[in-house]
Amino acid sequence: MQTRELTVPGAWEFTPRQFGDDRGTFMEWFTTDAFTGRTGHDLALAQANCSVSAAGVLRGVHYADVPPGQAKYVFCAAGAVLDVVVDLRVGSPTFGRWDSVLLDDVDRRAVYLSEGLGHAFLSLADGSTVVYLCSQGYAPDREHGVHPLDPELGIDWPTTGRDGQPLEFTLSGKDEQAPTLQQALEAGALPRADEVARFVAGLRVS
Repeated sequence: MQTRELTVPGAWEFTPRQFGDDRGTFMEWFTTDAFTGRTGHDLALAQANCSVSAAGVLRGVHYADVPPGQAKYVFCAAGAVLDVVVDLRVGSPTFGRWDSVLLDDVDRRAVYLSEGLGHAFLSLADGSTVVYLCSQGYAPDREHGVHPLDPELGIDWPTTGRDGQPLEFTLSGKDEQAPTLQQALEAGALPRADEVARFVAGLRVS
């Protein structure tokens, strides 16, 4: 499996080897060895999620309080999404920076984002199916969002889908009402880089 760290520290891209024949394709989209070798710690699996989205559905930017946060290993089983990771850690040298990876059913990449980072994705095709492994279960009182269309973030969302047709963004009511990055910062709602670093350091394999 090939791995690459994104420009947002604490996030990695994983590209599996695919084995195809006349029956179809097989791959290992997650292995502990590849994951631990890159991140330096194991992935504690508390919950596995699956979402299916029409073209233009925009989900995020979501994050959780740290500790314990919620790390995610994200894979697109069918269709295509632009997966985006945002550094929301106050005090981080890359605070406010974002990076993206195309997750689809062709290259079958996956993205891991560690605690304290924000996550969003835009569906580029009808029926895009995203599955993600989570280090913590759903806890609504600890989970928050930043508006994905915040001009200060400046995420370069595609305006056309995989079929070349124009995309009309569809957000949930909760994501529509999410604060901007500046509003979340002023409210003290964002994770602190030093607290995140201490928590992640405690996960390291000795």
